[in-house]
Amino acid sequence: MPRVKIDLPEKFFNISIKIPVRITDINYGDHVGNDSLVAIIHEARMQFLQHYGFTELDIEGIGLIMSDLMIEFKNESFYKDIIEIKIGRGEISKVSFEFFYKLTTSRKNEEIIIANAKTTMVCYNYELKKVVPIPGKLKDILT
Repeated sequence: MPRVKIDLPEKFFNISIKIPVRITDINYGDHVGNDSLVAIIHEARMQFLQHYGFTELDIEGIGLIMSDLMIEFKNESFYKDIIEIKIGRGEISKVSFEFFYKLTTSRKNEEIIIANAKTTMVCYNYELKKVVPIPGKLKDILT
């Protein structure tokens, strides 16, 4: 069966997010569990949004919902690793956009790719319970 392959964009935003691996991120295989890697990606997205004064529930009054997630695991990550996450943008539609994530760590002065990931985020009005267009300020940042 073919493996998932994520083609990262050429350009990334000028924000680099660093998240240390906690002992609670480690699974019975003695490395970061896949569920913890999803949480690390979520935290990186939150920090990215906070950099611009947003949260996932308030971007000019609009929230976000993740409609899909894909992870291409490359290498193990271990307790005390510092995972650096770079975020890039993929396709944009009227109501959604793609984020790409490159997760790396450094060991013995060598960059190790931990994973590549992609999420599709949909703009959503939680009060009206409906999908809505991307807010103007966010669209400016994305483009």
